[in-house]
Amino acid sequence: MTTLPGISDIRAAAERLSGLIVETPLIESPELNKRYRGRILFKPETLQRTGSFKIRGAYNKLSSLSEEERGRGVVAFSSGNHAQGVAASAAMFGVKAVIAMPADAPALKVGNVRKMGAEVVPFDRFKDDRMAVVRPYIEKGMVLVPPFDDPAIIAGQGTIGLELMKQAKALGVALDAIVVPCGGGGLSSGISVAVMDASPRTQVWAVEPEHFDDTRRSLAKGERVANEPGHSSICDALLTAEPGAITFEINRRNLAGAIAVSDKAAAQAMRDAMAYLKLVVEPGGCVAFAALASGEIDLAGKCVAVILSGGNVDFRTYSEIMAAA
Repeated sequence: MTTLPGISDIRAAAERLSGLIVETPLIESPELNKRYRGRILFKPETLQRTGSFKIRGAYNKLSSLSEEERGRGVVAFSSGNHAQGVAASAAMFGVKAVIAMPADAPALKVGNVRKMGAEVVPFDRFKDDRMAVVRPYIEKGMVLVPPFDDPAIIAGQGTIGLELMKQAKALGVALDAIVVPCGGGGLSSGISVAVMDASPRTQVWAVEPEHFDDTRRSLAKGERVANEPGHSSICDALLTAEPGAITFEINRRNLAGAIAVSDKAAAQAMRDAMAYLKLVVEPGGCVAFAALASGEIDLAGKCVAVILSGGNVDFRTYSEIMAAA
């Protein structure tokens, strides 16, 4: 087993990222506080560089490489947000990047990756093995930048937890719970490490799309289980096959639990984010918000933080989802 990242790794990542990323604020809505009978603080990584939290982990990973390794270029696979984080980080270091992306990935995300100078290699997310797609590039010497199951990636995502706890302290509030979108588990595991160090009493919940609740089912079984094939979701950013080995080991120790939400609930949360927070949030970025209505988290009289993990959605798709919500 790879050594699990700890709080010192997250603090080191924060130093590397200082001045390069946005320290996203905490915002709230009186109307939503009233609805949920508590205080809900939202951390909008939608406002982050590249439009999602992913640049935190990607840049930290590239920072951990030697100059010789970076000189060989980097390769990654992603449905879009990690792809943009890797492409942006590679551009900042001036190195070549190749990104394997699903053929059905949102055109906005694909276009952004190409604008940042990375080469895009399309693949079929339902038929192709992602590692088989990138293996030829690895064999040529390029360094793989995984989307979640890597200590440096997890530590980078964990910087959100450092920021969040510092900001909550500045507000004079003690967080009862933090609710986090979950695909492969890099974000939830990284945040949980930072939160458990600062406030062991604070619960951390992971939220996944319905039918892609591999972390929820893995926690229940006590071992990693994969999603059943044949399902789809509007939450394209969170459609991973199974939890990572490293991320699951952290999550099984630290999480209070995991929740699955429907596409309909995610769409309604997107509508509420627009109406009450004045934010455009992509479906996968809104699942933690959607979980507030599930009844599975005790909100009454509590102070709860919600991570809005990304906002990369094109106008047409956003409009269609809003119309159907």
